[in-house]
Amino acid sequence: MTSPKEASPEGPPLTLSGVPLPEGTGSERQILQQWLDLQRATLAAKCEGLSDEELRRAAAPPSALTLLGLVRHMTDVERHWFRRMWREEDSAPLYRTPQAPDDDFVVTEAGTGEETLAAWRREIDRARASAAGRSLDEVATHPRRTGWRTSLRWMYTHMIQEYARHNGHADLLRERIDGKTGF
Repeated sequence: MTSPKEASPEGPPLTLSGVPLPEGTGSERQILQQWLDLQRATLAAKCEGLSDEELRRAAAPPSALTLLGLVRHMTDVERHWFRRMWREEDSAPLYRTPQAPDDDFVVTEAGTGEETLAAWRREIDRARASAAGRSLDEVATHPRRTGWRTSLRWMYTHMIQEYARHNGHADLLRERIDGKTGF
């Protein structure tokens, strides 16, 4: 399998501002994985080079949304779908609780941007390990929704949608912080 980061026989991979684009051919699994990796890389690129203060800045009033809040949210999303669903671990969210389901978006003084980004990257590594070797047709049962089941294919598609939605928010936040646009 050629990853989007490896050069193909036709030449180096296509990138936008250093973010590898998914290949135009490959198995369904390869394509879904590459699109999910692109979305993950896009959020990382939106945070790259910013100070702790900038990552915590609510740059698009009246919204209180921050880039660090988006990273916290996606950390809990990765943790939920891949660890709780596929590994059946009792992995509580890191940043939210049942009493405060939106707290993953709320940035507190605890933890630096670097620590939060490291936690997110660890969850991505665990997510990749959870999905490795599994069939896209394999089904898992949701831990809180009785009888609700999803295939790994559905989950990849959902994760791509979740990142794409929040990367749109990240685009606006980053532009408001320092004017940077694009990937």
